[in-house]
Amino acid sequence: MGRLSYFFKRLVKMDWKAMWKTAGMLRKRSGKSRLWLMADMLRCAIKYNAGYIDYKIAQMYRLNDAQRATVITRGISNSIVRRMNDKAYWHFFDDKTQFNALFREYIPRKWLLITPDTELAALEDITAGQTQLIGKPLEGSSGQGILKFTQEDWAKGPAAFKALLLEKGIGILEEIVVQHPDMASLCPTSVNTCRIATLLGDKKQGIVYAFLRIGNGKVMDNVDCGGMAARIDLESGKLLTVGADKQGNTFTKHPMTGTPIVGFTIPYWEEAKAMCLEAAKKVPQMRFVAWDVAITPDGPTFIEGNSFPSHAIPQFAAHYPDGIGILPEFRKFIDL
Repeated sequence: MGRLSYFFKRLVKMDWKAMWKTAGMLRKRSGKSRLWLMADMLRCAIKYNAGYIDYKIAQMYRLNDAQRATVITRGISNSIVRRMNDKAYWHFFDDKTQFNALFREYIPRKWLLITPDTELAALEDITAGQTQLIGKPLEGSSGQGILKFTQEDWAKGPAAFKALLLEKGIGILEEIVVQHPDMASLCPTSVNTCRIATLLGDKKQGIVYAFLRIGNGKVMDNVDCGGMAARIDLESGKLLTVGADKQGNTFTKHPMTGTPIVGFTIPYWEEAKAMCLEAAKKVPQMRFVAWDVAITPDGPTFIEGNSFPSHAIPQFAAHYPDGIGILPEFRKFIDL
């Protein structure tokens, strides 16, 4: 009776409209009928706790049952985060000023909290000698609300600039991160960051996965802003796979610069790994954190840390052509 009740609860909560739209998108790619895809999505939702986004990103229509069982779906991911991360400590990562303050030894750039009480002298100090600055909301994800400001924006003085920042919902103002020339060779319009996930498990502690986010003409490298991602080999720091975007497009070379993606080596890779592993011990109540790391000419630096890491991007189908997802990697660290 309990299982039957669970089944009907899942049916009620499903976004049937979004599922139907997704089935329409996948029909040509998969060669399956829309009704077949709807039925298969429903089966994956019940059997693997997979949402329609999981189904699309991991291309579960091409996987057999054994392969599907290796995919970390939304339901599994949520349970891992709830189990590993104490919500009382999320604020150290969700609030960007708290993150910068706690991990200041890894963040040499200047930054300033923006509130109605921010002193004009502090704004004058952070803009002095700068041509550009980055403004972000205090909280948020997927690159939403992040804006670049230039000298023109503060040319009318600190009071006018402060009013502009508050109007735009900016909570923190930061110096621009200058990335390593090798990283800029992939895409110079964005700071291309490594997403390195640390897991302090009961069986093992270390890095469970890593991928590189690469921009595609915009300020942000985030896939929600049109960027792409490629899987990083944890030992060598080389890119193992093609770049893939959220729509399922794949790239062997960057479409803007022509720089080869497969085989590209991340500079300062050992230092980046060491920084994340060291930082992971600062808040032991947060055992599963995804760190966004920029590589500068002088070494790695943090952009931010994520208290609720996305399970989707690490499982782009292009990154696992054998159809085996990342669940087996997590099982090396924790029992699932």
